[in-house]
Amino acid sequence: MLTDDVSPRGLARSPRAYAEMPRFQRVKVSVLGRYMLADRSEYPCQVLEMSPGDALVIAPVQGAAGERVIAYLDHIGRIEGTITEIIDGGFNLSLAASARKRDRMSAQLTWLANKDILNLPEDRRHERVVPDIRHSTVVLDDGRRYNCKIIDISLSGAAIEIAVRPAMGTPVTLGRMRARVVRHFPDGVAVEFASAQEMLTVVQQNLRVN
Repeated sequence: MLTDDVSPRGLARSPRAYAEMPRFQRVKVSVLGRYMLADRSEYPCQVLEMSPGDALVIAPVQGAAGERVIAYLDHIGRIEGTITEIIDGGFNLSLAASARKRDRMSAQLTWLANKDILNLPEDRRHERVVPDIRHSTVVLDDGRRYNCKIIDISLSGAAIEIAVRPAMGTPVTLGRMRARVVRHFPDGVAVEFASAQEMLTVVQQNLRVN
């Protein structure tokens, strides 16, 4: 549910108040996720630049300046804020977050910005488990389907054994989950889910069904 962005005194922040808030330096990232507009419609998105205070979001539906948005981003989690500017293909989002959450977000963004350059280890914030049912299917964007075996899986991604190795960054669907290829290894690939929240929803639905 969307919540109002309020000042410490409980009053809604004005556009001028946003302009006077401290500015943060953006870093270049490539983070997939989903966002919800004020009318509760949901769409996929990609964040190309982000700081603890704002983000550049590529989105199929742009919303309106001043509209509140909630998003779930891979590696970042839940964010919310207000659209400050409509741009070609998306919008700029001013983030509403506590000082503690901004500090945590800063650490996450530092890891994302440097993991490829510095060859940092894979993020292990989400515990990986071996599923009871390990056989699944990978579908590429062009419709090609391949049987695969899940080595392990978490809320943020999975390692799978598969006969082909799509190029890094290739979008795929593992079972019902949208993902992209982020690493190759001798027997298969690692994929990163488009939205950790989507994965959690699927898991909860499966638990209710079973």
